[in-house]
Amino acid sequence: MTAQLVVFYLLAAVTVLSSLGVVLTRNVVHAAFMLLLALLAVAGIFLMAVAEFLALAQILIYGGAVTVVVLFAIMLTRSDDQPRADHSQRPLALLTAVGVFALLVIAFVASDVASLESATGVGTDTESGFEALGLGLFTDWAIPFEVASLVLLVALIGAILLARSAEDGE
Repeated sequence: MTAQLVVFYLLAAVTVLSSLGVVLTRNVVHAAFMLLLALLAVAGIFLMAVAEFLALAQILIYGGAVTVVVLFAIMLTRSDDQPRADHSQRPLALLTAVGVFALLVIAFVASDVASLESATGVGTDTESGFEALGLGLFTDWAIPFEVASLVLLVALIGAILLARSAEDGE
């Protein structure tokens, strides 16, 4: 077994275990941190698959922004007098999870990985996908890219203002 395969199995185990932690923990803050760990492990898997842009997007967008938004939502809506929710839908959720897992396993077994490798263009002598994406973002798609960044900035400032006004009791 190669070192790369060992690292992949380690990252996969961290992803699965932290994902189970998200679902099984009763503390919402701990679930958010488990989600962050799972997202970072997925970014590591993307790095191993030579998908640098996806790894970077996973860390910045999901690992950073989404986790911060989830933590803000938890802080703003947290109340000590909320009753515990009953879990009457657990059997249906378990059945759905097992069904989705079975479909994913069937799709993985039925896929032809060798043909997918040639379709991605990895290993060609032309510019990498990361470089082509960067050129596209900052030439053809520069204005939509900047608009999206402004929308995210406004959302972050709004979340900070909401958190501050909730602390002040306004």
